[in-house]
Amino acid sequence: MNKVNSHLIIRWIRAGLWTLPVAWIVTAWSTLDPQPDQAKDPEAWARFVSSDAYQASHLFGSTAGTILALFGVFALGCYLANSRAGRLALAAMVTAVAGTALLLVPAVISTFATPAIGKLYLAGNRDAMQLEFPASMTGTFLLGLLLACAGKVMLGIAVWRSRMLPRWAGLLWVAGVVVFYILGAVLGQATTGSSLPTQAAGALLIAVAGAWIAWSASRQTRAAPGLVATASA
Repeated sequence: MNKVNSHLIIRWIRAGLWTLPVAWIVTAWSTLDPQPDQAKDPEAWARFVSSDAYQASHLFGSTAGTILALFGVFALGCYLANSRAGRLALAAMVTAVAGTALLLVPAVISTFATPAIGKLYLAGNRDAMQLEFPASMTGTFLLGLLLACAGKVMLGIAVWRSRMLPRWAGLLWVAGVVVFYILGAVLGQATTGSSLPTQAAGALLIAVAGAWIAWSASRQTRAAPGLVATASA
């Protein structure tokens, strides 16, 4: 592969890094308005999930944010592939992508199936609340959370160890991941059954770290060590 193509690859990778802050900003937006408790107030829950605002936030926030995060994780893993933390970065990328892809399953169900259940309830079909998703979906969600959280923590550590990107950006990234997934998603499901303010806070921390990473990569005047050589091989 010639030098022109190798530099084109690097530009695409750096452009992909900018999907990280975008992904987490829209994710933060989608978690700002927690849904009512389905068991305690089914009427309010049904009205909430059947609204246009709910579907818009899930379609353009949760689902779109998850897809953009996939691009960003791929870009970050590729950018760090030939750094001092290359093996860790690639393992982290695979783990995070697998987990994030699994989380698309509940994201799509929440976007399209949940509003239909809410509308059925409001139309007088009270049995709609008795619908239960199979245990496999819960398992998919939990596995996705575990892999996404672990993979993204590993990515933050890879940033810290790479010596190619700001070390503190990696630390901020790890802090955001812990706040979003552990103190937000997991704690929210265990307590209120909905999102907590910590999810939005964690998403914003990751967005800041992602912007810092993308800006630092775009400011570098030379290609990442070994990346040009690999692309030119």
